[in-house]
Amino acid sequence: MIADILLEVVLPIFVLIGFGVTMQYAFKLDLYTLAKINFYYITPAAVFMSMYESEMSPQLLGTVALFYALYIAVLYGISMLVARQRKFNRGMKAAFTNSLILDNSGNYGLPINNLAFKGDPMATSVQALIMSFQSLLTFTYGVISIQGAKTNGLYKQAIIGFLKMPVPYALVLGIALHALNLPLPVFISQPLIYADQSMVAIALLTLGAQIIKYPLRLRRLDVYLSVLLRLLVAPAIGIALVLLLGLKGIPAQALIIASGMPVGVNSSILAEEYQNEPDFAAQTVLISTILNVITITGLITLAKTIA
Repeated sequence: MIADILLEVVLPIFVLIGFGVTMQYAFKLDLYTLAKINFYYITPAAVFMSMYESEMSPQLLGTVALFYALYIAVLYGISMLVARQRKFNRGMKAAFTNSLILDNSGNYGLPINNLAFKGDPMATSVQALIMSFQSLLTFTYGVISIQGAKTNGLYKQAIIGFLKMPVPYALVLGIALHALNLPLPVFISQPLIYADQSMVAIALLTLGAQIIKYPLRLRRLDVYLSVLLRLLVAPAIGIALVLLLGLKGIPAQALIIASGMPVGVNSSILAEEYQNEPDFAAQTVLISTILNVITITGLITLAKTIA
């Protein structure tokens, strides 16, 4: 099973990331434009279609939301304990916390889910919901934590950032049209289907182009501590919560796998934008993504065994 998962799920992901790395080296891609295409078209289309075609019941949707709230709360508590023990300053505490709770559930997690479950609508819906929660967290707590609530415009900025996100609107609209059982005209559905089908390739190529701009440095202990917690402790928490909530089958497997994503690129983007420990943030993204080829293979195997 491990060999099959490595060859059929994980290696295709990293081959596509490798294409992104190679193309960035060769052509110096416009990362801003790639990110906008992903953020404003590809990802919202994938979220909308997964919700519109979802097989999740309202009860399961609520359970996934509860899982995510508990998962983030436990990770936040751990980050606070580590920050206190390591005597981090305020800026480093925010960067460390973001490296634990802001994972790459979008342009990495959705493709992993798609390949691991061969496009199963239930699994895709669960991952899309987790990704939507991550987007909300990024532009609320993620921004507020880095700014440290020091300026009067902070909360206004966070609210504006939240309102500009297309993913929550796509999520709500997809759920609403699914609940009402309304058919989509072809001139609307077909462009969304095309975007959804391109998501894996475009998102991973973009990820490869993004992470290669970070130089690899191996000297910071705090980076390894963050990566250890993100890749090993976070999925252990995910497994414990799945068992605690009594989840079974594909939803349980999807949540376990979702809990093992590497550090999200957004944590580095926020750190760079606000000049708050940008080197630390960049290293956690790069190293956790590289090491995830090992940890996600084991986690997918484990998820399919215990759930």
